[in-house]
Amino acid sequence: MEIVEGIGIGIAVVLAAILILFVRRAVVTRSGGIIRLGVRVTTVLDGRGWSPGFGRFVGDELRWYRLFSFAIRPKRVLSRKELIVERRRLPEGQERLSMPADWVILRCTSQHAPVEIAMARSTVTGFLSWLEAAPPGAASPRLAPQDWPAA
Repeated sequence: MEIVEGIGIGIAVVLAAILILFVRRAVVTRSGGIIRLGVRVTTVLDGRGWSPGFGRFVGDELRWYRLFSFAIRPKRVLSRKELIVERRRLPEGQERLSMPADWVILRCTSQHAPVEIAMARSTVTGFLSWLEAAPPGAASPRLAPQDWPAA
């Protein structure tokens, strides 16, 4: 009887964890402005270190949340004022196995530290539009499209 109870408790814990993940995502995404977004969290191994998640635009910030996390707070916050897109490329090597085929990788600099983000090709245009949008008189070069390969 103890084995059956243990299995039942284990199944209940797993179901509760899945329910919490769904509720968390619903709470974070309730106000819209959401995109699917992968962020490279480590560069120890070539082509590895990508973490799936979603980004939420809030004013001048892009808040990135890990897909499989219980945290309500974003894992990373990218400020539009400090974010500069350096390069655009297609997934290479191992990266092609860890993300959808139509995704593009943007290498950016944020607070003088490099960050790589990956998103669908159709999302890149909206992201770059958000990045370039600024109040009048506050424009600064944030993109270097002459260095980008045709993707």
